[in-house]
Order: sequence, then structure tokens, then C-alpha cells
Amino acid sequence: MSGSKDTCGDKATLGIITVSDRASNGEYFDEGGPAILQFFNQALTSPAEVIYRCIPDDLSIIKQTLVELSDDIGCDVIVTTGGTGPAKRDVTPEATIAVCERILDGFGEQMRYISLEYVPTAILSRQVGGTRGNCLIFNLPGRPKAIRETIDKIWQAVPYCIDLLDGPYIDMNDEVCNAFRPKDARRR
Repeated sequence: MSGSKDTCGDKATLGIITVSDRASNGEYFDEGGPAILQFFNQALTSPAEVIYRCIPDDLSIIKQTLVELSDDIGCDVIVTTGGTGPAKRDVTPEATIAVCERILDGFGEQMRYISLEYVPTAILSRQVGGTRGNCLIFNLPGRPKAIRETIDKIWQAVPYCIDLLDGPYIDMNDEVCNAFRPKDARRR
């Protein structure tokens, strides 16, 4: 993924982690990760490198992968999809909380608020967000439709959060996602 010629953004490293026993075993094609990638391709005008992983619903593997992408690879943002429901195998929020140094409750609250416009079962979701070092980590729902319904509204706060974490300046296509930054934090 590369930025447009009129971008003023810096190169970001973005992680996508699909958490699914069946997709990681090849029983079906992962559609959640590609839905996030499609959003990145349409919304970001800054150059970005995307790191993708598809892993099983296993607490230790999820934690290990989050640490690998944040600490070893240096992702600025990691977005997970899947494993956020009430089923016993759904442990993505637990893994996220375990590796994050600070929890940002607004991510989960806003996703549930948005999703309740579409389905009453949104109250069963347990998405969380937080930071590990200079990396923002947050969970999205597992279904592509739910990802599309939430990511553009959630992402509005992400570029400024990355600014506050001393990460790269992420520039956006305002027609896809109008990211919010205070006037004194904008480069344009």
C-alpha cells in the first residue's frame, strides 16, 4: 500500500490479526482481515506497510502475536477481528487486556453503540482497545459487515491517537473517513 502524491503523511506499519480457529485451519476463507485491508486501501493516503496474521482462538497465541507485531515488528496500530463474543473460545479481549499497558475504554463502548443501530446482539460483544508502548491495539467484530459498519467511525480517532503516542502522522482520504485532529495538531 502506498500513499498518494499529495499526501503529507508518514509511513505507518499496520497490523491485522484475524482470530479464528476455522480460518486459521483453512476450513474457510478469512473475510474479516481482507475487509480491514480494504478499508486501509480506501481510507489511508499515507504510505503504509500492512502485516497480516490469521491465528486460532488461543489466548497464548493471541498474546504472543500481539507482542510480536507491537514489540518486534513495531506496528503503530494493530487491529484484530474475531474472538470477541461470549463463547468460551472467544478470548481476544483477554489477550488484548493482558498485553496492553493502558486500556482505552472508549473503543469498545463506541463499537457497541454503533453496532446497536444494526443488531440488538451488539450488547454481547466485548471489544476493547488499549496501548502497548507506542502501539494502539483494538478489537473489531469478526463479521465483515460489522467491520464495515464500525471501522470508519472508530478510525476517526486513530490518527490523532497515534500522534499522541509519538507515532507517524497518518493522513486520510476524507471522503472515506474524516479523521479528527485538533486544529493545532494538523499538518495542512
